Amino acid sequence: MIVNESGGIPNRLFFRLFQTGNILQRQVQNEMGISAVQWAVLGALSREGFEDGTSFNQLKEYLYVSRQNLDGVLKRMERDGHVVRITDPQDRRARLVKLTDSGQKFWNQLQDTITEFYQQALQGLSFDDGVSLLHLLKKLQHELVQVSLTSENE
Repeated sequence: MIVNESGGIPNRLFFRLFQTGNILQRQVQNEMGISAVQWAVLGALSREGFEDGTSFNQLKEYLYVSRQNLDGVLKRMERDGHVVRITDPQDRRARLVKLTDSGQKFWNQLQDTITEFYQQALQGLSFDDGVSLLHLLKKLQHELVQVSLTSENE
């Protein structure tokens, strides 16, 4: 995609992504009573293979969030009894983030609400639209992590 001097389509595209992320955060908070990051943490920690926990850094990289943002969210989730930080049995110096039984129960209780959220949010998209959007977002993610402006600015 060619970028012209005024930004054109790329500018509009990234602005729409910005708006969409903000709308998602607002709607998740309003409709589910949790933040989008809390939702993502619950989802990540409930995945197969994460039953015994995961390192803070692995979780941070998986979610693409900052250390400060994740730490603050985890502190709130610990306070609410949804996650714990435990000693890594493989490396006693390291800690793992793990979903508690209460957190798993909370996540399970959210499933019907999440399904309804998805249905309403995606009602204007066909199956093929959804697959295309997923494919395009994955391509954009891949390109975004490759961005490095330092060599061009030197």
